[in-house]
Amino acid sequence: MKIWVNGEPREVAQRLSIAALISSLGLEPRQVAVERNQELVPRRQHGETLLADGDQLEVVTLVGGG
Repeated sequence: MKIWVNGEPREVAQRLSIAALISSLGLEPRQVAVERNQELVPRRQHGETLLADGDQLEVVTLVGGG
């Protein structure tokens, strides 16, 4: 199925969760925020939230420092 991640099209497997997508992108789950179709998905729901064809995701990496 086709989704968009940060404006870029991406083909992914059916029944892929947000958590699995984050892992496939090589990102640290505790350091990202995910918006799906313009709604923030709480981190505790990443494992249970399945992506659907046409979803538009914004994945933001949190950076600490001073």
